[in-house]
Amino acid sequence: MLMKNKLISDLKKNIPSSNLLDTLEERYAYAQDATNIRNIKNLPDAVVFVENTEQVQRVVKLANKYKVPIICRGAGTNVVGACTVEHGGIILNFSRMNKILSISKENMTAVVEPGVVLGDLQHEVEKLGLFYPPDPSNLAVSTIGGSIAQSSGGAKSFKYGTTKDYVIDLKVVTADGQILQTGANTIKNATGYNLNTLFVGSEGTLGIVVEATLKLIPKPQSKKVLMAYFDTVKEAVMAVNAVIEQRIYPATIDFMDKNAIQTVERFYPANLLTDKEAALVIEIDGFESSMQYQEDIIINILRICNASAIQASYNDEEYNKIWTARRSSMAACAKLKPNVTTDDVIVPRENLEALVLGIREICEKYNLDVCMVGHVGDGSVHPQIPIDYADEDEYKRYKLAKGEIYDLTAKLGGILSGEHGIGAEKRNHIHKVVNSVALDYMRKIKKTLDPNNILNPYKIF
Repeated sequence: MLMKNKLISDLKKNIPSSNLLDTLEERYAYAQDATNIRNIKNLPDAVVFVENTEQVQRVVKLANKYKVPIICRGAGTNVVGACTVEHGGIILNFSRMNKILSISKENMTAVVEPGVVLGDLQHEVEKLGLFYPPDPSNLAVSTIGGSIAQSSGGAKSFKYGTTKDYVIDLKVVTADGQILQTGANTIKNATGYNLNTLFVGSEGTLGIVVEATLKLIPKPQSKKVLMAYFDTVKEAVMAVNAVIEQRIYPATIDFMDKNAIQTVERFYPANLLTDKEAALVIEIDGFESSMQYQEDIIINILRICNASAIQASYNDEEYNKIWTARRSSMAACAKLKPNVTTDDVIVPRENLEALVLGIREICEKYNLDVCMVGHVGDGSVHPQIPIDYADEDEYKRYKLAKGEIYDLTAKLGGILSGEHGIGAEKRNHIHKVVNSVALDYMRKIKKTLDPNNILNPYKIF
């Protein structure tokens, strides 16, 4: 308690008092993230709202002095326990470092602070005819810093890639308070090791991102979304491969199973066809002159693959209605039980059908509901499981099911996370898909960059 009081005292000397929270109620509110951990056992010692790089450096130096953890937090929307508090320490909140510092139309880059909301950045660059493609479902609230920490992706990853493909430079505060620059303000860079990809997806365990330079691309002239329904999962998956084989490259090929369709339609009606076993959400984009050509080919392929119904957007309202339905799947699922969990297992696309059907069988075995959506163009599936954490038996069945889902994923040549990260939720399973030599080198990197183990300790491993 004495050390904690000294820490708080030193923080108040280095940070404006209005930027510091230390009451019980305030600390409790920041003890977990959207993972919604079952029992909160530990609270942060303090929550600090930083406003600039210098304040971050001061906090890091104090954390080193007192050997307490620092857990960085954006919007807290991650679902793997990456910013939960397990050993006390300082929550570093970046909601006040939320400036878009510059957008260069000539260089096609944007320089931003970590607290910038991803959807806001997209809106601003699109005013200049530019485009930032990463689009996690929670883009209306998720932040650039959080998406860098988790290497988030989203529906457009199939065509455009994920966050790691758009980060060209980072300003990072190291574990000892120094400033590290990872790249350059150029699109290509073969000068030394690629430190950008080391920090992207590191979940705040190696350094603290205080500024990011992001690559932008030209905004597509036009876009349209199709929704195709199938009577079997197998036909839906076969249609994905058939579309790709025709050298048509949609921006998105997403998936919803029957449970997801019915749950969304129940709580967020969008005229979805609830009697179908599966649906594909396919977005095409590009020059206006190419849109009809792409649509005709895709619709023909879908019909050959036994699509039982096809819907299409013909204006912005219809486009947004379909995407709102798809993005509402987790929110709808959350209305079924007091809690909801989601995942992002990913396999080679040839094993996608086995993964979807296998997850369904596992959940049936343990008497759990599951709504499945995913970015099937990538082979990614998000099983959303509504449960009641207060039900001891149900929670036990859920934990057993999760373990078997990870075992199945490994068996099918997949990995545990395509875009959510590992955090605290999956660290006990990471050895199933990452070999021991690789894990040892990851631990050595962590030890080298964070010798005092103060940066989000004991996450990932």
